Amino acid sequence: MNFLRNTFSLSFTLLSVVGFTQTITGSIKDANTGEAMEYVTVYNLSKEVYSHTNVVGNFSLTNTVPGDSIFISIVGYEHRQFAVTAETDWNIRLIPAPVALSQVIITPQINTLNKIKQVDLKVNPVNSSQEILQKVPGLFIAQHAGGGKAEQIFLRGFDIDHGTDIQITADGIPVNMVSHAHGQGYADLHFLIPETVQGVNFGKGPYAVEKGNFATAGFVDFQTWDRITESKVKVEAGKFNTLRMVSLVDLIKEGKRKDAYLATEYMISDGPFESSQNFNRLNLFGKYHAQIGKNFLTIQASSFQSKWDASGQIPIRAIESGEINRFGAIDDTEGGETSRQNFLIDYTASFANGNFMQTKAFVSRYDFELYSNFTFFLTDPINGDQIRQKEARMIYGLQSIYNYGTSWLSTDFTLEGGIGFRYDDIDDLELSHTRERNEILDSMAFSSIDEFNGYSFASATWEWDKWLINAGVRLDQFHFEEVDFLSLEDSRTSTVQAQVSPKLNLIYSPNTRWQLYAKSGKGFHSNDARVALRAENEETLPSAWGIDLGTVYRPIDQLFIDVTYWQLHLEQEFVYVGDAGIVEPSGRTKRTGVDIGINYQMTNQLFVYSNVNYANPRSIDEQEGSDHIPLAPTLTSNGGITYKGKKLSGSIRYRYIQDRAANEDNSTMAQGYFLTDASLTYNRPRLTASLSIENLFDVLWREAQFDTESRLDDENEPVSEIHFTPGTPFFLKAGLTIKF
Repeated sequence: MNFLRNTFSLSFTLLSVVGFTQTITGSIKDANTGEAMEYVTVYNLSKEVYSHTNVVGNFSLTNTVPGDSIFISIVGYEHRQFAVTAETDWNIRLIPAPVALSQVIITPQINTLNKIKQVDLKVNPVNSSQEILQKVPGLFIAQHAGGGKAEQIFLRGFDIDHGTDIQITADGIPVNMVSHAHGQGYADLHFLIPETVQGVNFGKGPYAVEKGNFATAGFVDFQTWDRITESKVKVEAGKFNTLRMVSLVDLIKEGKRKDAYLATEYMISDGPFESSQNFNRLNLFGKYHAQIGKNFLTIQASSFQSKWDASGQIPIRAIESGEINRFGAIDDTEGGETSRQNFLIDYTASFANGNFMQTKAFVSRYDFELYSNFTFFLTDPINGDQIRQKEARMIYGLQSIYNYGTSWLSTDFTLEGGIGFRYDDIDDLELSHTRERNEILDSMAFSSIDEFNGYSFASATWEWDKWLINAGVRLDQFHFEEVDFLSLEDSRTSTVQAQVSPKLNLIYSPNTRWQLYAKSGKGFHSNDARVALRAENEETLPSAWGIDLGTVYRPIDQLFIDVTYWQLHLEQEFVYVGDAGIVEPSGRTKRTGVDIGINYQMTNQLFVYSNVNYANPRSIDEQEGSDHIPLAPTLTSNGGITYKGKKLSGSIRYRYIQDRAANEDNSTMAQGYFLTDASLTYNRPRLTASLSIENLFDVLWREAQFDTESRLDDENEPVSEIHFTPGTPFFLKAGLTIKF
């Protein structure tokens, strides 16, 4: 009996030590607003164990006992450090503080580079729609249609066009358009008002299980403010008759549990071109956020519309002959108009055990009409080659994610599962041959498309000691259906396709100054529904296989260095060319590269950052020398230095992209550029004055470039050469903000 009693006592003691170590649970909120805070690092310095708050601000910290020293930190807030006692209150409130790089703590976490980049976002807030995407290291953009068209995007050796290989969302609402009139993945982000952006979550490569279609080169998700602390009105005026007016008005504030605000943006500009752009944009955005017990409800709505004229891409020979200057036009009747309305409901339910479920439902209405002329008089010597691309669509979507976390044996284990769908109902999808925007000469394509993407995903994250292991799998199914109004046969066709995407990420942090990681995964981008329906027995959901091997190192508190080697392989695919209404093959590709980033805080007020990105993009099935991928960037860099004082702030930033191949055999080059931008801000409690300059040294540069075959009206034979849109010259803009 004594033997049994001693054995039971020993077993209970072992279980107490091994299986029942003390786990602390708590929550972290903003001390001023009461808002739950996500991604806060909670670190047990005594045991070297850590945790991070989830979307509802909750955390659990294993192996923590009285006497342990706890350190809590997040960018933009005072850190907290204290010793654990039996009376410790784990409902913690953090006080806002000046931004510092020392507030970033390296732990085994997937989004470490995101945390570092938040410092730049807070020190250098975006103040134009063009700046929003460029907050992602290594991402470059080009505008080539009067400011109203979605930007052309470049990242990791990709000419992404307007969004084929990057998934862009705003508060979870998809920006990319499937089966778009102008091109697959078209991502017009101009409905997002820059002053409403709170954070940017980004990732490079196909490694996030919750990111599906288009997330091959990477993803970008913008989060808007749930609440604002003050109302403001901003007026900006600049060269080329540019005027921009913005307002953010706090509507209600009730006991730190309810908040609502309304934001507006109106902008007009003639642009630097000889023919006025007549550009105008109007944005309205409203958001309501409430805490209901331990749950959170967000309702938001927005409306966007824009019109513009454009001078289009111009051939070098027309400038060299003196027919036009850099800001002239061959066809100045290009242009367009577009609009979008969004409505979103986001509900997060927090359960007693610390788990939570987040559900988002959205609906969008979208209209688009674009007139372009890329080849001038190549196919029609009399009327010209102008085309019209037009569509109207409704988008419906729903996503629900359940997050389950538990602790055992001094480890944290998190399971996450999600399910959702997106349905695009596209009407009057049109490609027409037009003249001077007022006469339709020929209908080249005219149809309606229904496209449904249903998906589910699951991931498991194991955090043990200095390791994080994340594994997941995603299933996407697509249903494509088209009614071709120009077909003489049975006009309705449909097909179903599916894609399975596994992911595996390993992260090791031997201490709070160093992290090593290996990310791997399979992603994909869908092609236009017309490809899926017409390219019989061909791959129209091409897979992308990627791997990242990298490190983040912090030699001193104020300096971060990150280096990543990466590879990305894409399968052969068939692409729908929206400008011609045809399907073309695109072979297999391989991209390898290195990303290097440095972020350094020299003093309390002085910040320096720089990113260098090298890529070697190649077509696998082509002979050496003819295997270049047109317009794919090979070497890019951006960076700057910022002074952030209590009253006076300023920055100087640069952008560099190297000359690159404009065609497959590298016989034609797209010209690179080095640009410098600057800004200065004087801030008072109720007043802010600002000054910004784009292209400080007035460099002559080419923003968008294409190797195009075209014919001018006085030419007998076509000519293939670089056609480009001139980049913005020296552009000065001044602003005044009144806060109340």
